[in-house]
Amino acid sequence: MAAPGVQRPRVAGADEYTVGTVHHRALDDGRIECTVCPRACRLRDGQRGLCFVRARHGDQIVLTSYGRSSGFCIDPIEKKPLNHFLPGTPVLSFGTAGCNLACRFCQNWDISKSREIDTLTSSASPETLAETAKRLGCESIAFTYNDPTIFLEYAADCADAAREAGLRAVAVSAGYINPGARGELYSHMDAANIDLKAFTEQFYKKIAFASLRTVLDTLEYLVHETEAWTEITTLLIPGHNDSDSEITAECEWIADRLGPDVPLHFTAFHPDFKMRDVPPTPPATLRRAREIAVRTGLRYVYTGNVHDPANQTTYCPSCGEALVVRDWYRIDRYDLSDSGQCSFCGTGIPGIYEGPAGDWGPRRQPIRLAAPSHK
Repeated sequence: MAAPGVQRPRVAGADEYTVGTVHHRALDDGRIECTVCPRACRLRDGQRGLCFVRARHGDQIVLTSYGRSSGFCIDPIEKKPLNHFLPGTPVLSFGTAGCNLACRFCQNWDISKSREIDTLTSSASPETLAETAKRLGCESIAFTYNDPTIFLEYAADCADAAREAGLRAVAVSAGYINPGARGELYSHMDAANIDLKAFTEQFYKKIAFASLRTVLDTLEYLVHETEAWTEITTLLIPGHNDSDSEITAECEWIADRLGPDVPLHFTAFHPDFKMRDVPPTPPATLRRAREIAVRTGLRYVYTGNVHDPANQTTYCPSCGEALVVRDWYRIDRYDLSDSGQCSFCGTGIPGIYEGPAGDWGPRRQPIRLAAPSHK
């Protein structure tokens, strides 16, 4: 991996590419296998993987989207969603194009399912990105909108530049990644939100075209083998992953394998992409799921994509007081010490806290870092 401020190796005659120096292997039939994720795309010269942004160029797998983005925006950190990581602070968010999953319900399909490199209309070096985030008052940088797994070299370099600038790095991911690439990506991250899309292999196979086991392995790795603060999101889709039995199984697994302090977000689905015939998630479904999770023993469970302040609030597990009262992405009350203790009983609330909560609120601020790249 490249050190902060050092460009990765480039392919001659293709300056927009960075070489994936580790995560591929040559096969006996002349193809090269990408080993970033379980897709294991086997490519001949000029071919692209399913993710579209990792391609074979000569005897290398290259990242074609290095240094380019589908856009940059300052968001509240709670939108990632992360409720226990630098609450109330702004985060500079961006993604690229493509994805290594093929979810029929994708809510960012115009970016993640893009097969047009013209989607990448903004450009920025890792150093420029970090400097801009710092200048605009952000506390962190988030790799989101599509999955940083597929642009891990760019994400890792941006994370290193962010840390050099005194900022944190956040990955928002589906967790569908092989162990070697997983170790590289998350060694650069300070926090992650993993999208646990369902709790059956059937759902992952037929609707996400992926594997549940891989995602569970990623979650266990993050919680037990890294220092990255980790939260989980499950988008509840009516009739597909919202049964009491499946929600119970998911919550029991989290409590048993990850522990009761890992925050869990149940969020509402809206019809999109190839699942426009499925109705939106009723708010009652989210509340039911939260009740199941709390009964299972999980201590920090939230609802999302609906107006539900009571179930988006952080409560002290010891004295029951409302400590962080949220209305969508706005914090209306904050009763934690600078290091995250309950102001009423002193119980520590797990997470990453540095001083009082920020006051960014629900604002969303698109920004332009550089003129479009015309290559």
